[in-house]
Amino acid sequence: MIGGHAALMLSGQGHEVVLGARKSANADTPMAGFPVLIGDYSKGEFSPRELEGFDGIVFAAGQDIRHLPKGADREEFWRAMQIEGVPGFVARAKQAGVGRVVQLGSYYHHVMPHLAETDDYVRARKLADEGARALADADFNVSTLNPPSIVGALPGVPARRYETLAAWARGERPDIPDFAPAGGTNYMSVKSLCEAIGGALNNAESGKAYLVGDENLRFCEFFQLVFDAVGSSRRVEERDQEHPLLPDAFIVPGRGKVLAYEPDPAETALLGYGRGDVTRAVREVVASLAGPA
Repeated sequence: MIGGHAALMLSGQGHEVVLGARKSANADTPMAGFPVLIGDYSKGEFSPRELEGFDGIVFAAGQDIRHLPKGADREEFWRAMQIEGVPGFVARAKQAGVGRVVQLGSYYHHVMPHLAETDDYVRARKLADEGARALADADFNVSTLNPPSIVGALPGVPARRYETLAAWARGERPDIPDFAPAGGTNYMSVKSLCEAIGGALNNAESGKAYLVGDENLRFCEFFQLVFDAVGSSRRVEERDQEHPLLPDAFIVPGRGKVLAYEPDPAETALLGYGRGDVTRAVREVVASLAGPA
């Protein structure tokens, strides 16, 4: 979803964009018209020869806890997808003579560094971030954007999480009470993140990681935005209880914790991204849904 939006934005700005993916985009998505370089970065693919000629790369393929296959060897998964996979890909880009790489990481280790000591996913993100940026030099600009939870959707790309949330908000999931788990986090629209991507391609300091974000919301406040967007008058309360649509396994800092922060104003200006866009983004996503989950 993020990579698709970034490709559309950059193309709209006049850049020549090639997608890097495991397979071609579906015909009913906005990315269908882009040329595609097929490969799997986690398997050492995308050779230096294939990457020659590109001025810049936006890496938006890093896998997170939602992508962890059931029963998978966690250590091997994070090694391939993050710890070695991401720096290995960036190393091949450097060998190819690519000038700039913007890696999209994650905010957990940036805001709560202690989580990397106890959570294998956060540790993997941290090592991927640091390993990629360690390759930066005067001729190879590498930066990382560490964003929070991103709100957005693309036509033709499944948005099952929002489909389910909207169905619940419309009253089609009476089995789920109107509550959210205790705690909260920072949210950011995909539009704002893509603006930051464009800013990083042009202005990022080589070897630097940027914490980007927008609005701090409790989970009940975020769920309420979805309820409001579908026109529901029901109110979402907060309970210190696991929620079927936001299980404890997906709340990395732990239920009840609030992962709140303010991005640095100077860095926000340097990257040139807008804020105050979360409510609009939620409304846009809900309006784009074809129907109930």
